[in-house]
Amino acid sequence: MLDTCEHVIADASALAEAVLRAGPAVCIIATSREPLRVEGEWIYPVPPLAVPPSATGDQYDTQQYGAVRLFVDRARALSPQSAPELRKLSMVAAICRRLDGMPLAIELAASRAVVLGVEEVAARLDDRFRLLTGGRRLALPRHQTLRATLDWSYELLPEPEPTVLRRLAVFAGVFTLAAAREVVASIELPVPEVIEGVANLVAKSLVATDIEGSIVRYRLLDTTRAYAREKLIASGEFEIVARRHAEFVRDFFGRLESEQAERPMPERLADYGREINDVRAALDWAFSPDGDAALGVALTAASERLWFGLSLMDECRRRFETALSSLRQDTIGDTSLEMRLSAALGAALYYAKGPCPEARAAWTNVLAMAERLDDAEHRLRALWGLWSDHAGNGELRGALTVAQRLASLPPDRARPTDLLVGQRLLGSTLHFLGDLSNARRHLEHVLGRSPASISPLRPDTNRFEWSRQASARGSLIPVLWLQGFPDQAMAMARAYVEDAYTTGHQVSLCWALYAACPVALAVGDLATAERFVTTLRERSSRHAPGFLQALAHGLLGELSIKRGEVDGGVQRLRSALDELRASGFVLRRPALLGALAEGLAAAGRVAEGLQAIKEAFTQCERSEELWNVAELLRIEGELLRLEGTREAIAAAEDRFLQALGWARRQEASSWELRCATGLARLLNDQQRIGEAHRLLSAAYDRFTEGFETADLKAAKALLDALADAPDRQRVTDGCRS
Repeated sequence: MLDTCEHVIADASALAEAVLRAGPAVCIIATSREPLRVEGEWIYPVPPLAVPPSATGDQYDTQQYGAVRLFVDRARALSPQSAPELRKLSMVAAICRRLDGMPLAIELAASRAVVLGVEEVAARLDDRFRLLTGGRRLALPRHQTLRATLDWSYELLPEPEPTVLRRLAVFAGVFTLAAAREVVASIELPVPEVIEGVANLVAKSLVATDIEGSIVRYRLLDTTRAYAREKLIASGEFEIVARRHAEFVRDFFGRLESEQAERPMPERLADYGREINDVRAALDWAFSPDGDAALGVALTAASERLWFGLSLMDECRRRFETALSSLRQDTIGDTSLEMRLSAALGAALYYAKGPCPEARAAWTNVLAMAERLDDAEHRLRALWGLWSDHAGNGELRGALTVAQRLASLPPDRARPTDLLVGQRLLGSTLHFLGDLSNARRHLEHVLGRSPASISPLRPDTNRFEWSRQASARGSLIPVLWLQGFPDQAMAMARAYVEDAYTTGHQVSLCWALYAACPVALAVGDLATAERFVTTLRERSSRHAPGFLQALAHGLLGELSIKRGEVDGGVQRLRSALDELRASGFVLRRPALLGALAEGLAAAGRVAEGLQAIKEAFTQCERSEELWNVAELLRIEGELLRLEGTREAIAAAEDRFLQALGWARRQEASSWELRCATGLARLLNDQQRIGEAHRLLSAAYDRFTEGFETADLKAAKALLDALADAPDRQRVTDGCRS
């Protein structure tokens, strides 16, 4: 046994070869940072202890990982009464991840946690070398502290390996050999020595490898990186190497912009995702007092697709605000660059904060600059942004004007495919305004004209929309349901969600789930609705804007009410409406108010339900969001019917008749069926059975599909009951009519 022989590696290698020549049957076990490189050597890399992935949510599962078990065991051995509680195991897991599963570091952290507490240790890990001391009294000096362990390894490195290692610390994530050549090499450290140095550091376990297919990537463990960074700063080279790193990252994203525009999104996200920590590190340096703000501005602009691709909207907003602030302080300025940064900021503001005044100001500024520079690309982006802002604020006539302008731009100012974006926005706006036939015409035009090569896997990420075709499908789904095609709507909704999962893009998935969930609720497929809304709530809480989180909360409330959990559903809907008001998002509030009124009706709170409907109508009047007026009138009719007085019953019949009129004018067959069913029940209560049967039968007969959906099954059951009513009642009703 040759234990810990890296400090005498040459002598250990000579000894091993001599022993093996003298006695071929002898087995030698050697522990070392690097191989002995003798004949017959078999290498067994000892991995760090297993750590829980960051996504692990079950605190009990964390104890299945060796790193957490070691932490808990050492803490319990040192002080049984202060061993981490189960509720703190997620924090223990985070400590173990940051320490890369290194047994010595975890033992030292556990001993400190006994004295300081788990929370304090987690908070102070940025200063891990000062924190993690106090090893066992009889241990070797290099095992007494974490710094001593790394000092031992670093001081054994022959030049130029220490230089290579400390310069590699500038990489915050994985890096390729090409990246190492660009950033680490210099006049005094030529490329061949960098390559040899990386190879030797890998052999000594100071650099880890991530092999993915034919591409080898490298990384430093967090603790090794923190140590090497200290050495880099102490060497006086940090500013030079940080500049090279920032320039490399800027150029990398410049190449990605041109090379990857047509690659499927999952591949693009994989490339972007690997670079996120290096972009952060480069930007932090560039905008620091000793950095280069101009380089930071250029890198911010180049990394635009990164933030949107990874759905990091709030961080994107902060990064672009910093870049714009720096650019505007420059006395020379660059209008084109300012326009590009402002466009990205406008989109980020919308997705991070909703339709806020700052987003509108950004898009207005972009449009003015685009007109001044005659920049077609940013003119279109600005119009898309202004449409989103108008629509979100419930200014549907303003949104319609913007959509019409975008859809009717002359050919020399927009590409044909860009004009389809205007058609999609027209379709969406007309849907909200209640013009369903024209909405469907525009949306189907977009889908019919989109080339087969344009799929949700090839989105125009933050050019205008996540995907033109996907957005058109998301807008068409509710229109199909409203016009009486529930099976087609559900089929499209399921396909939309499946495709969105495939992209790996979280905001796209959130929008797909939001488009699909209301239809699942409407047709009565509560299992699918629950699956959709549960995923939507989970993903939107991390990746989507606040208004989408609020809408998801509202859908969960609707689901609860349909499952009979009325009180909980009402409370969720009230909370969702409060969240929407706080976000400033106006669109779709009437629909949530209608759902709230239905929940209050189910709870027997008729007066509160009527108040909610009154608020919904007020909102509709302000925004002209008219697509669900028929449904709101129907709900009001049901509430009045529950009041039961003669005046209320007469008013209920009037509301049902108004609702039918709205549904027929809008060609909304699904609303018509619901209204006819409600009115038929009212007529049946009044023994007007023949009239009820004829009314409901006419609405039911419009359908050619969806006969297993909730509304059609309810209508069919009522029709059958009316048909089975005594002949005397039906004849009397017929004479009265």
